[in-house]
Amino acid sequence: MIRKHALGAIAALTLGTIALTGCSSPAADAKPEQDAEPSSLTLYTSEPQEKIDEIVSAFGTAHPEIEVEVFRAGTGDLTARIAAEEKSGDIGADLLLAADAATFEDYAARDLLLQYESAEAENILPEMLDPEGFYVGTRMLPTVIAVNTNVITDAPTSWQDLTDAQYAGKIAMPNPDVSGAAAYNAAVWLDNEKLGKTWLEALAKNEPLIADSNGPVSQAVADGSNPVGIVVDSLVRDLAAAGSPIEAVYPSEGVPYVTQPVGIFENTDSPEAAKLFVDFLISKEGQEIAAKQSYLPIREDVSGPAGAPKVADITFLSPDLEMIRATQADAVQTFNGLFQ
Repeated sequence: MIRKHALGAIAALTLGTIALTGCSSPAADAKPEQDAEPSSLTLYTSEPQEKIDEIVSAFGTAHPEIEVEVFRAGTGDLTARIAAEEKSGDIGADLLLAADAATFEDYAARDLLLQYESAEAENILPEMLDPEGFYVGTRMLPTVIAVNTNVITDAPTSWQDLTDAQYAGKIAMPNPDVSGAAAYNAAVWLDNEKLGKTWLEALAKNEPLIADSNGPVSQAVADGSNPVGIVVDSLVRDLAAAGSPIEAVYPSEGVPYVTQPVGIFENTDSPEAAKLFVDFLISKEGQEIAAKQSYLPIREDVSGPAGAPKVADITFLSPDLEMIRATQADAVQTFNGLFQ
């Protein structure tokens, strides 16, 4: 299967008010039954455990007839697990909720995903929708520069600033072999004419700590062991709300972002229950939970978390997804050659 489209250029959102528009397709008519039969779902996700537990609990309150079992791991570990299960002929999950759209593009091209457009889709940012209905974004996760305000008094304002020798040995960033967002970011940075391999080479000279995932990066910034971090912004807000001396900087060149899509595997035994879970994630209630968890919501009728900038005020780096899908593996290899 050849899929030739991009998720959309969210950079355009900086130009004005976001208009929420619905899409129509044959898949839009496939609505799940609201009173589903008793069933169980297995969800693979890279969401932090406490956050996915809250989501599953709220979904269980709305749909007590559906039991959700969660397998949580980094996106890299999840994709490796899915690859092994695909080879054996039996993917063990009904749904995947993880990191970046490029991963879902690949699964859709391999006919692994069920086509479904939720009735809730008309209420979310159109840029979150796969035009063919194989997945949908559930939140916006920009990657930013985080700084410990007790240690860093003159914060960097751009990605280029991080190559300054004053930050040598002070930076932490996630491992793209583990973090789906980090793998996506590597491809985006390499594609950007203002950054590219030259910037990555200069950044590598400052010998950043490569942590397994975004969580340890944010903790290293908060405790001051590495007072500058490259990390998703939601974790910065979490730690700041808990009292840590940490703040986010949105670099002037723009920020890469992932949308934490959700998709249903084609071989699911419980398609109706899986559709209800997708509906819940992008519903107003689901997005209110996302905002409470420090994520930028994807609905205009849900306010963002305290301290977060408005989406319209953020400059996003929005490359073509086909390019990212084609280059991400090589980008990770390039990253690893420079940093590990």
